[in-house]
Amino acid sequence: MAIAADHAGHGQHAAVSAPIAAAVADSRRKDSNRARDQYRHPAETLSFFGVQPNQTVVEVWPGAGWYAEILAPMLKDKGRYIAAAQPPGKYRTATETLVASDAGRFGKVEVTTLDPKAPGDIAPAGSVDTVLTFRNVHNFLMTGDAEAKAIFASFYKALKPGGTLGVVDHRLPEDRDSALEKSSGYIKKSTIVRLAESAGFKLVAESEVNANPKDKADYEKGVWTLPPTYTLGDVDRAKYAAIGESDRMTLKFVKP
Repeated sequence: MAIAADHAGHGQHAAVSAPIAAAVADSRRKDSNRARDQYRHPAETLSFFGVQPNQTVVEVWPGAGWYAEILAPMLKDKGRYIAAAQPPGKYRTATETLVASDAGRFGKVEVTTLDPKAPGDIAPAGSVDTVLTFRNVHNFLMTGDAEAKAIFASFYKALKPGGTLGVVDHRLPEDRDSALEKSSGYIKKSTIVRLAESAGFKLVAESEVNANPKDKADYEKGVWTLPPTYTLGDVDRAKYAAIGESDRMTLKFVKP
């Protein structure tokens, strides 16, 4: 059973599988997470990337677990969910706390480490079907170009031949100054493609499921001006709420 996904772009028509639809609809998800489905389109996004319940999936930097709440329960019976968390600190602690909070719900989650300053193995080489990274590549690039390339190489190493790398990130228009990638939270599609191709990946599809034409990506305080961060507090809050969350590209790469 599949549900047509309206948001897939570039001629792509994803179909939302029943397991993904059920995982997204799970009432145990935090209300604050469910409220953001309108911006993050998890069912359509995961379907576009081809995630299936019997796969081994690595999610990079899950943080407080917005996607982990969907992925880990869906994968626990037939698949495997690996959280490639940040080094010790509040974000890693948040991930560990969530997955340990309900073993019956999340199953046996393995937490590995992706240190942007010293990328290493996020999973055994050639063992992973899908690597997913949501709104992280701009952070990798802020660490340094060489480090970002090394991170993509670690994704490539972990994946099986034919495996998928799914990337979602805040989109910087191609005609903007590339220096903004170091400060704004936005990143160009061409930069992500360059980093992925440097590791050996091939871009095979892209979707506009997470596009937002209201976002002009031109804020003094960067993408964090928009919800959910609202870095300006109450200043023009209604204006930014009306824009919604950022304009995001959704890119599917494959390891040949």
